[in-house]
Amino acid sequence: MANGTVAAKLPSAQEILEPSASSLLLKRVFGHAGMTIGGGVLLFIFLIAILAPLLAPHDPFDQDLSKRFLDPVWGAKGTWLHPLGTDGFGRDYLSRMMFGAQTSLLIGFAAMLISGVIGTALGVAAGYFGGRVDMIITFIITTRLAMPVILVALVVVALIGSSLNIVIWVLGLLIWDRFAVVMRATTQQVRSMDYIAAAKALGCSTTRIIFTEIMPNVANALIVVATLEVAHAVLLEAALSFLGLGVQPPTPSWGLMISEGKGMMFFKAWVIAIPGFALFMLVLCINLMGDGIRDVTAPENRN
Repeated sequence: MANGTVAAKLPSAQEILEPSASSLLLKRVFGHAGMTIGGGVLLFIFLIAILAPLLAPHDPFDQDLSKRFLDPVWGAKGTWLHPLGTDGFGRDYLSRMMFGAQTSLLIGFAAMLISGVIGTALGVAAGYFGGRVDMIITFIITTRLAMPVILVALVVVALIGSSLNIVIWVLGLLIWDRFAVVMRATTQQVRSMDYIAAAKALGCSTTRIIFTEIMPNVANALIVVATLEVAHAVLLEAALSFLGLGVQPPTPSWGLMISEGKGMMFFKAWVIAIPGFALFMLVLCINLMGDGIRDVTAPENRN
C-alpha cells in the first residue's frame, strides 16, 4: 500500500520529458529575433525615460547662450561634458533626449489607451450585435475614415490651443478607427464559433459572453493594433510638434527638437539626425514587438 502511494506521487516519464508551458513560451519569445531585438531596445528606451531625472547629466531646461550648438563628443570640438552637444539655446542635448523619450512614450501610450477603449467598444458591439447596430457603427467608422487625421488634428489644436494633455486627447479621439475595423471583423468571426452558441445556450449574459468568451479570443489582434497605434501616435505627435502645434517649448519633445534644429540642418546635421534616429528606432521597435507578440501568442504557434 505504501509503495503504491509513493508510486502515485512520482511523476511519469512523459511528464518529466515534456517541457512546461512556461518554458515553451520563453523558448518562443527568445527564439523570435524580431521580438527579442525590438523588446530589448524598447525596454532600454523605457528605462531611459523612467530614470531620466536620475540619469540626465544636466537640467533639460537650463540655457547657456555661450554654449550654443556645441558639437557632440565625436565632433571636432566635442566634449564629454555634453556628449550629444547642445541646441540653439545652449541646453544639453542628451538630457533633452532623455526627457523627450518620456514625452513620446506618454503621448503614444495614453493616446493608444483612449483610442483603444473607443475603437474596441465600437468594433465589438458592431461585430457581436450586427443588424442596425452594425450599420450605425459602420457609418460612424466610414465618416471617421473620410477625415484626414493630421489635418483635423491641426485644425483642432490651432483652434483650442496646444498642450501635452490636448495633444493626447486629440490624438486619442482621432485614431480609434483601426481598432474599430479590426475588432468588428474579428468579433464577427468569433461570434459564429460553437463555444459562443454553447454560452448562449447555458444562459450566459451578453456582458459575460463578451468579456469572457469574445475578448480573450480577439486579444491577439487587439495587441497588434495597439502596438501599431502607439507608433502611429508617436509619429503624429512628432509631426504636430514639428509644425509648432504639438508639445510647446520648452517641454522636451523629439519632434519639437527636430523643428528647432531644422534651420541648422545643413550646418549642424546632428541636431536633426539624433532625434530623428531616436524616433525611427522607437517606432521600429514598437512594431517589431507587436509582430513578435502576435507570432508568439497566435494559436497555431502554441504547440
